[in-house]
Amino acid sequence: MAIIVRNTNYSGEVLEQLLTLAATNNEIVEKGLIMVIPGVEKKISLPRLKTGKMLQKRKENPGVEDSKGNFNYDEKSLDPVDFMAFTVFNPRTFENIWRKWQPKGNLVFSELPPEAQNALLAELAKQVQFELGNHYVNGEYGDDDDHLFNGILTQMAKDTEVIVVDSAESTMLGRLKALRVKIPVAIRNNPDLRILMSVNDFDKYDDELTQREAKNASETDVNARRYKGITIETLAAWPDDLIVCTLCSPDAGGNLFAAVNLQDDEDVIQIDKISNASELYFFKMLMKADTNIAFGEEVVVLDKRPNPVFKPAEKKLSAVPTAVTIKPEGGSQDVAVTASGEYSVSASPAGFTVSPTDNGIRISAAANTTGKDKSGAVTLTLDSDKTRTVKITVSQAKQEA
Repeated sequence: MAIIVRNTNYSGEVLEQLLTLAATNNEIVEKGLIMVIPGVEKKISLPRLKTGKMLQKRKENPGVEDSKGNFNYDEKSLDPVDFMAFTVFNPRTFENIWRKWQPKGNLVFSELPPEAQNALLAELAKQVQFELGNHYVNGEYGDDDDHLFNGILTQMAKDTEVIVVDSAESTMLGRLKALRVKIPVAIRNNPDLRILMSVNDFDKYDDELTQREAKNASETDVNARRYKGITIETLAAWPDDLIVCTLCSPDAGGNLFAAVNLQDDEDVIQIDKISNASELYFFKMLMKADTNIAFGEEVVVLDKRPNPVFKPAEKKLSAVPTAVTIKPEGGSQDVAVTASGEYSVSASPAGFTVSPTDNGIRISAAANTTGKDKSGAVTLTLDSDKTRTVKITVSQAKQEA
C-alpha cells in the first residue's frame, strides 16, 4: 500500500516545505516579481476598487447633488486548476539522507521522522524539477501536459485594458523609449515599477549602450540593468522581442499574482514501490495553480515578435446622447456609453448627480427651485488612452412659480 502524506498536524510541516520549494524554485518568484498566495483550494477574487475625483470647494450644507467621485468595484479571480508531479527514483540515490534515521532494512517512508521526510522530499523536489516558473510566465491551459494553467502573459493578452505600444523601432533603445512614453504618469515613479524582458533582449540593449560613443562604456563591463531609472528584470523563460512594463512585488503592491495549493485529498502525496519485487519507488504529488494580473491599465506591452500576440487595438469611446436636458421639476436621463475598455467619469456638475448604470451613466437632478437655469458638463475619459474623451452637456431650466 502506498505511503500517503496528508496535510495533518503530523505532516503539515513536510507539505508546507515541499509546497514552498515547488512554488518558489523559479526565477519570477525568487526575484520578487509576483505575489504567490499559498493554500488556495478554490476560486478567490482579486478585488479592485477605483474612485473618481472627490475634492471640491467647501459648502456649509452639502447635499446629495453635491456628491463627487464614484466608487467603482469589480474583480478578477484566481481559479487554480489541477496538475501533478510524478517521478520514479531509486532510494539508494538518497541513502545518505534517510539511512541515519533508519539504519537497517529498506526505506520505509512512514517510519522516518518529519525532519527526515523534509530532507528526502526536498531532494525529490529537485529531481522532479518543478517547472512552475515557465508556466507562471508562458502557461496556457489546454489538454496536454505542456498546457497546465494560464500564465501571466496569457492573462495579459486577454485583458482589453492592457496598453499596447505601436512602434516600428528596431533598436532596444528605441523600443524602450516608445514603451516609457506610454507608461501611465500615476505609476511612472512607483518604486515597484519594472521592465521585464528576455536575457537576449537585455544583451542587445547592453551592446547598444556599450557602442554609444558618448557613453564611453567598457566592453568588458555589463551596463546597469535599468532604463531612465526603471529597473530592468530579465527572465530565462521570457520570450524574445517582448517587453512588458508593470508593477512587480512579492506583496499586494504589485500587479502580478499566483495562487498555489497542494490538493487536499487522500492522495495528495504518495511514495511507494513500483512493485513488490522492485527496488524502485515512485513519487506523486497533486497540485493546483493559477495566475492573473490585477489592473490591465497598469501593464504596458511592446510586442515585436514575428507573430505578435499583443496588437494595438483601436481605442473607442462614444456616448448617446451627448446633450442631456432635465425637466424643471426634476428627473433623470440615461446615457449609453460604448467604450473599448474602462473609462472614468468627471465630477458631477453643480446641481446634478451622475451615477453608473449597466450600459453607461445616469444624470439626475432635483426640481430646479434656484430661480435660474442650470447647466454644466460631464466628461468621459478612456483609461487606456487619456486623449479619448467625450463631453456631455447637461442643462435644466428653472421651475416656474
